[in-house]
Amino acid sequence: MLSNKIKFPILLIAAALSPSLAFAHTGVGITSGFAHGFMHPLSGLDHMLAMVMVGMFAFQLGGRAVWLLPTTFVLLMAAGGALGITGVSMPFVEVGIALSVLVLGAVVALNVRAPLAVALGMVGLFAIFHGHAHGSEMPENAGGLNYAVGFMVATMLLHAAGILAGFLSDRSSQRFGPMAVRSAGAFAVVAGVGLLTGVI
Repeated sequence: MLSNKIKFPILLIAAALSPSLAFAHTGVGITSGFAHGFMHPLSGLDHMLAMVMVGMFAFQLGGRAVWLLPTTFVLLMAAGGALGITGVSMPFVEVGIALSVLVLGAVVALNVRAPLAVALGMVGLFAIFHGHAHGSEMPENAGGLNYAVGFMVATMLLHAAGILAGFLSDRSSQRFGPMAVRSAGAFAVVAGVGLLTGVI
């Protein structure tokens, strides 16, 4: 019998995946907006790594951080997305995204026990950069609200994947599980350096 700690991430992932099955055809209206929005965070290594790192960081901090960090990221990402959709310019978006991969990877790799307020501020700042990129890259034929819902659902799915990976690694081995999570963080650091230097 699965415990509630295991059931919740699995149900969250299943719920997030269910709408995507219904929007497999991207040719018209609402379908196009949601599908484009859903696929955008999944189309770039930078977005995927940063969002998974948020989930792993939340798992490492534990307690309220497990839901507060992802929630804060999604809400402020939506705000950044609104800025991008409406054409409000924002400097250093690509640098901010690359730094998010590097910094979030570093805090996971080093298992930084940051105060919750500091963690929320950092995650929130990076979320605005990611949201702005999602919003400004919205296709002209995609409905804004449906597009936003799509990239928010995909983001929640990636956060849940990070939390679930941390949980399963920790449960599989008390000795090697945390090391696996920290190794994933180290990989993100290397990728972040590659993004900043233009290698990736």
